[in-house]
Amino acid sequence: MQYALRATSVEAGHVRGLLAFYSELTDMVDAGIGRLLIASLHQGIADVSPTRLEFYENWLSPGGIRDGRMGLAPLGAVLSFLNREEPPANRDIPYRAGACAAEWAFGAASGFRKALLPRMPAPLRTRAALGMARDLVNETISPSKVKARLGSGSAIVEIRSPLFDYLRDSSSVPMRRFYASAYSEVLRLCGIDGVAEADEDAPACRLAITLNGARPHAPALLDVR
Repeated sequence: MQYALRATSVEAGHVRGLLAFYSELTDMVDAGIGRLLIASLHQGIADVSPTRLEFYENWLSPGGIRDGRMGLAPLGAVLSFLNREEPPANRDIPYRAGACAAEWAFGAASGFRKALLPRMPAPLRTRAALGMARDLVNETISPSKVKARLGSGSAIVEIRSPLFDYLRDSSSVPMRRFYASAYSEVLRLCGIDGVAEADEDAPACRLAITLNGARPHAPALLDVR
């Protein structure tokens, strides 16, 4: 399955407000779970299945975090429920969440780093984009181990983290889709024509990325097609 979410626009004030809300979670997460992951999952649910948001806020809100901490068990419960949502929500929510995470991570990168991207030749820009996506993975779950093998017109990325060690195979599917969407969106924002696909049956989280080279560098913001 391909992940080709496109981002078009989001109000800056809305993003600032959402991230400010989730700044309350900075000291409430455990097991290396980053607030970028929690915030993007919350946003994905709100955009795709707003009527289900109240249910998921039992876990994905400061008030819903048990004992003041977000650990692997409650996050695993969220992912398990997401995987059991009716189609297409079970696919669209993690795709949307991954796109949100990519947009916010790209927006948080230094201006110098982003200004260099259009000036880089395609091979260097591709490596820079994969490096930015690797940083995103570690912002969502830390520590994570990310291995990327870059070939001619393709790349293979393997992601290992405590979360994947904890989850049952079926419950890991939303996170595989999340990362595939995030990688696709980071590539797009960096001006690389590429699409990531998740191998949902592999023992580890494995992404196969098709790379078609550089394209005009015109990053946009969030929307789902």
